[in-house]
Amino acid sequence: MSITREFLRHPMLTGAIAASSPRLAETMTAGLGLEHASRVAELGPGTGVFTEAVLALLRPEARFTAVEINPRFADALRDRFPQVDVVTGSAEHLAPERFDVVVSGLPWTAMTADRQHRILDAVTASLAANGRFTTFAYAHAAWTPPARRFAASLRSRFAVVERTSVVWGNLPPAFVYRAALPVSVGRTRRGQPAAAPA
Repeated sequence: MSITREFLRHPMLTGAIAASSPRLAETMTAGLGLEHASRVAELGPGTGVFTEAVLALLRPEARFTAVEINPRFADALRDRFPQVDVVTGSAEHLAPERFDVVVSGLPWTAMTADRQHRILDAVTASLAANGRFTTFAYAHAAWTPPARRFAASLRSRFAVVERTSVVWGNLPPAFVYRAALPVSVGRTRRGQPAAAPA
């Protein structure tokens, strides 16, 4: 299935005009402890580039749930990855299952502030205490108001947030956010301010 065709058909449901590169998928899944994870979720898997990279690292007995809002992508994912529990719906309704890792390919800068907040709240509610969250952003949009708002929201919900160098081989070039230790909004579990921007 063509991600470009789906972007033209449903631009509000498809955040990218081209599929993410294998190099970005490798950066997205590195350093998350996927090799030891028991429960993993992916938000907005699209054509499954990150899904494939996650599966390459997971143990066979690990549970992997993918939440995809586009029904055409969801059907294709079920056919391609029968071992993945593909849920057709919005990431806002991610079940609070205490996932070890949540991987996101969602188009954050295309969302309203309210929707960004609702999804991030669902992510933090669903993660284990030592859980990890990873997502990416396009380098050219990093200083737009929606991108800056998302970065601030991310840092208010995790005690640790780091940003990788730009993956220039992706179209468009992108960088990855890795976040760990979900906290109450704006506070750590000890009541201290969240970590400063990386």
